[in-house]
Amino acid sequence: MQIDWDTLGEDAWNDRLMAAGTAPLQQSWRYGMVARAMGACVGRAVIRDGGREVALAQVLARRGMRLVLRGPVWLDCADPDHRRAVLRRLARAPAPVIATPGEGISGFGLVPLITPRHHAIWDLSPDPDALRKAMAPKWRADLMAAERSALCLTQAPSALETLIAAEMAQRGNRRYRALPPDFARAWGAGTSRVLSWGEGRRTEAAVQVLCHGPWATYHLAWASEAGRNARAHWAMLWAMVLWLRARGVRAFDLGDVDTEGAPGLARFKLGTGAALVRLGPTCLVLPG
Repeated sequence: MQIDWDTLGEDAWNDRLMAAGTAPLQQSWRYGMVARAMGACVGRAVIRDGGREVALAQVLARRGMRLVLRGPVWLDCADPDHRRAVLRRLARAPAPVIATPGEGISGFGLVPLITPRHHAIWDLSPDPDALRKAMAPKWRADLMAAERSALCLTQAPSALETLIAAEMAQRGNRRYRALPPDFARAWGAGTSRVLSWGEGRRTEAAVQVLCHGPWATYHLAWASEAGRNARAHWAMLWAMVLWLRARGVRAFDLGDVDTEGAPGLARFKLGTGAALVRLGPTCLVLPG
């Protein structure tokens, strides 16, 4: 098994993600660029076995740890034992390696640290009519109510600062952690879209979506009581879906699903028709 570091450019990296059909945010080229700008050391590995490329892995190094988040991305490696061997080969490094694979991998050499999480992944390949039919009846009814209200949504990068401030306050109230505000600012307008809704000059709801190759991620979202009553997020999310499909995005990652800690948000995400996908456990990877 051979690991080649930093031999691919952005286009070649993205081409392989497109061919793999999976592009988690944390394995995207732009995520690495932003992480590097914020102080992380970033390496991009191409793993080859028998002359063929079997996996890609973007590795972040911070505070004496090496992190493989939502990776590796598998190109030609279906056997679970082979995948475990790839991870253990990546762990031959001076610093400990912590990995959160996109799927369950277990066995000798992988020490579980955190139980698996679940994400809602919305397959955008069906046509819009089919996507609407797959929604939960209540979700579809709320979307139709928002559409009847003819909410005037605004695509405005300038609304990002309002969204960041409101979402930061929301984090404090609900006691959850997420990526720092500078991450949202640094992503770049060309592959980020911000939608907002308001009454008069007051913003009452906003959302930011990040595009990364064949996937997109629901990154920041906030709504006031007026925004929730107007069902603004239903309208904004559907508008985002239509925009993403036009860009050729195949899958929309709506993020973590926590049925115990945030049951209302979990129902909202799964009501879209998104699939509940179980990620692998966060684990310490022993060299092998």
